[in-house]
Amino acid sequence: MSVPMDDDVYVRYLVDDVSAAVDFYTAHFGFTVKASFPPFADVARGHLRLLLSGPDSSAGRALPDGRQPEPGGWNRIHLRVADLAAEVERLRAAGLTFRSDIVSGPGGRQIVLDDPAGNPVELFQPAAPPR
Repeated sequence: MSVPMDDDVYVRYLVDDVSAAVDFYTAHFGFTVKASFPPFADVARGHLRLLLSGPDSSAGRALPDGRQPEPGGWNRIHLRVADLAAEVERLRAAGLTFRSDIVSGPGGRQIVLDDPAGNPVELFQPAAPPR
């Protein structure tokens, strides 16, 4: 395995509409556009590089066995937030669709919402450290 060229983490999401996906991630989650072409965009937030690949991109091409890559599923990016309730309120007011309600566990609280193509995004507020 070769050594990474940078400290960034790259995640590819298949999307139906690259422009809508760019607007979603830049408007709601503070991503910035690194590169954008009609079938593809590269957006970044900190060390996360999210590669948004439309149906006409190389990642959207049919596989040799005929299967067609498509958006959705349950693998997801995980974005940490300081105040989950406030983020959910802000995003609901913006009309975003959530897959779940806030759930709590020993490590913190989380909720899952969909991007415009149906790819999941998890918002996570870590539990306060024990005193």
